[in-house]
Amino acid sequence: MPQITVTTRSGEKHVLEAAVNQTLMEVIRDSSIDGMDAICGGCCSCATCHIYVDPDFVDQLPPVSEDEEILLDGSNHRKPEVSRLSCQIRVSDSLNGLVLQIAPED
Repeated sequence: MPQITVTTRSGEKHVLEAAVNQTLMEVIRDSSIDGMDAICGGCCSCATCHIYVDPDFVDQLPPVSEDEEILLDGSNHRKPEVSRLSCQIRVSDSLNGLVLQIAPED
């Protein structure tokens, strides 16, 4: 199982085991990590699962969809290149070792 390191808004780090094909949002939410609200449940309609991904992994992620782009544009905390919605990223073996941070709340 791939391991994902998650840093919370308060700076707390968690190393999580992630099942392949789960979304990052599901992995974080199911681990009861503070700050992963995921209000829409992964439908790409709320942006409450905004994260910053390690730049070393950006090339291994799927492209940003038009819907994701619109939602991220609405965030005051968007960071070019590393902001993503965790509901739009499925875990794969190539993401083993991914480091991410939960973005500040809008």
